[in-house]
Amino acid sequence: MTLLIASLGVLGVASSGPLIAGTLGATSVTALAIAFWRNAIGALVMATPVAVREPKAFGRITRREFGWSATAAVALAFHFACFITALELTSVAAATALVCLQSAWIAVFQLFRGTRHRWPVLLGLGIAFGGVVAITGFDMGSSPEALLGDLLALAGGALAGLYTLAGGKARQSMGTGTYTTLCYGICAAIVAVLAALSGQALVGFDAGGWLGIVAITVCAQLVGHTAFNHLLATMSPLLVSMIILLEIPGAAILAAVFLKETLPAGTYAGLALILVGLAVVVAGQRRGRPEADRGEAELGTD
Repeated sequence: MTLLIASLGVLGVASSGPLIAGTLGATSVTALAIAFWRNAIGALVMATPVAVREPKAFGRITRREFGWSATAAVALAFHFACFITALELTSVAAATALVCLQSAWIAVFQLFRGTRHRWPVLLGLGIAFGGVVAITGFDMGSSPEALLGDLLALAGGALAGLYTLAGGKARQSMGTGTYTTLCYGICAAIVAVLAALSGQALVGFDAGGWLGIVAITVCAQLVGHTAFNHLLATMSPLLVSMIILLEIPGAAILAAVFLKETLPAGTYAGLALILVGLAVVVAGQRRGRPEADRGEAELGTD
């Protein structure tokens, strides 16, 4: 069952970039509208079975659980704002690879907290960020917009790491439905405020736009994000992040097939470096810290 959930999660998140890029490119839907509706609908869908089976579950949420859920929601809201905007500026493959650096960001956060990593982790970080330099270097030569998109995706990856860390803490005592309802709901509220401040519309789209929003919500949010939030109860954040690495080649393949996206050879080399580097980071941390399988990063693990 765990393997099935993980596989569905990978398919869901891998479809996210291509679906978002396709919707933004072919309709009048705004970036923040996608972020808002996928979370608002996700919260409603996840809340329904909880309300039916455990009507008092939301009343039992502790201050600690609410705090970690809210922290995850804030990180998730800004993660979406960065990542979805990045998909308007740079390639799906580059944006996806850069945002998937959350595993490396977790290791970096630990370094700042005094954790002494084994040399394979440091080597993996070097390889992964070498891939970042390769991708941003090629995009710097192509257009300022692409470089800005890369930087936004990079920030989105750091925020995804914080989201995963905080979510791991919340999931230690919260059910999947309760946690995702609270996290997605708070996230949607924050995105609505961001949309109001930036003047981005949340309604008024054509049928194609709404179809794209529904597809993104079902595939990426309800299947992808929820599957990985479920796995956080039984797997360490780093192991979950390792599985998410499959999103990188998955998104690149889907973008090439359905969006006809082609990239310079150097960019593909950068994608490969990131994938290899992150694999080394996660493998090195697991070997060096057996207890990491239980909830890595006292920083709040995602």
